[in-house]
Amino acid sequence: MTPEILARITTARAARDLSDLARQAVATTAEPTSPAERIRNARRLRQMANDIVDLVVLAEVLAGTSWDEISGALGDRRDPGTVRGEYEDSVNEWRAMPEEDMAAAAEGFEDLDAWYARHRQDDDPESASPVADLLNRH
Repeated sequence: MTPEILARITTARAARDLSDLARQAVATTAEPTSPAERIRNARRLRQMANDIVDLVVLAEVLAGTSWDEISGALGDRRDPGTVRGEYEDSVNEWRAMPEEDMAAAAEGFEDLDAWYARHRQDDDPESASPVADLLNRH
């Protein structure tokens, strides 16, 4: 297990959770609720999406992507040094994580493949084990 792989597994879990929450939002469209509740629920979705961006950046840094490339991909016109400063502590924490902690944090990753198989649509990428395949890359 590497920090990059764990970050990608964590990203997949966050994407699954966001998808589940978005599906629940569709299911409750006709339910009576307050404007404040609808706004809080929408803000929760946005925060989860922002968290996924942060996890993807983390995984890319751990994979060796340059700060210049990451800064450009973020498209927010911040210089690479500013972006690096924003993420550097997290990157260092993930790099310093003991192997046994990474393995424990990754436990149950197979459930993500089962979740994907249950929810896969015809136009989604075909993969029987998109998350488990991470472990075969390195």
